[in-house]
Formats: sequence, structure tokens, C-alpha cells
Amino acid sequence: MTPDEHFDRAVEPLLDDPRVSRARMFSAWGVKTGERFFGLLWRGRLVAKLPRGRVDALVAAGEGERFEPSPGRPMKEWVVIAPHAADGWAALLGEARAFVAALPAERRRARRPPAPRPRLR
Repeated sequence: MTPDEHFDRAVEPLLDDPRVSRARMFSAWGVKTGERFFGLLWRGRLVAKLPRGRVDALVAAGEGERFEPSPGRPMKEWVVIAPHAADGWAALLGEARAFVAALPAERRRARRPPAPRPRLR
């Protein structure tokens, strides 16, 4: 199976919940609950949002890598799982969905207001 097929198979049961939908993030297809993403297929690998301690444990066990969408910019609560571990993708996406669904609303980062423009004289 291709990574796309593994991802589709892992996501399919989650889409039974009307709060879960597919959308694009980082130019890749992902899944979200409400407005919060919890997983995506990025460069043929699963990327999932999990508690920082769980990400640390997966990395320490050699089962995943920290997600860096740009070099030098790791995302603390996101882990990358290789295609050879695709049999566990559904379980990780279930964990990720539960984690994101339990986040309090104030946990989301507020956008900064735009900086004032200098006046031209």
C-alpha cells in the first residue's frame, strides 16, 4: 500500500464523526476536529499532534521524529511517523484527535493585531 492509501485507511473511521473533516495544511491533506488540525500526510509520512511528553517518548524510542516544517523550526507537539509503521497510524490519529478535542479554547494562540503603519508626510 502507498502512504496515501495507509493514511486514507487510518482516517476513514474518524470521518464518521461530523466534527472531523479533511482540509489542507502545509500544502498537504490533513484531518481536523472543528478548526484544529490533529494529523496530516506530509511527504509520505504521518504527522500527528500529541502531548509533548508523548512526542518525547516516541522520539526517544526511535518510533518518530520531531516535526520541522522548516529547518530549525521544530513544533513541540507534533511528531512524524514513517510509512513502515503505518499499521499504528490509526491508533496515533485516534490519540491525536482526543488530545486536540480536549484542548481548552484559550490554549489557541491569539493572532497579533497588525503593526501600525507609519504616516507619510
